[in-house]
Amino acid sequence: MTPLSWDEFQRVELRVGRIVRVDPFPEAHKPAWILQLDFGPELGLRKSSAQITAHYSAEDLLGRRVVAVTNFPPKQIGPIRSECLVTGFHDANGHVVLCVPDGDVPLGTRLA
Repeated sequence: MTPLSWDEFQRVELRVGRIVRVDPFPEAHKPAWILQLDFGPELGLRKSSAQITAHYSAEDLLGRRVVAVTNFPPKQIGPIRSECLVTGFHDANGHVVLCVPDGDVPLGTRLA
């Protein structure tokens, strides 16, 4: 593994967003949701797709705070334009479990 410099790490913007809308993504190659996230007044609303259907229903996701990378360039994923990357960890079966803040922090807060 190549070590990462502090300056390189600081370039990655990991921020807290709230999931405000969840839609099915039937065109995805693997089961996924289309998410709309609110990152507060500075960054506003952003879309993302997330392969997290194994652990989360649409109802489970609404209102949930998550950690996402907000400074990647937009990426076209089928019919949607992903504007952020929701983060998570693979469980023992390879399914994604979301990375979430352990408390109520303001939307848009950057990882310190």
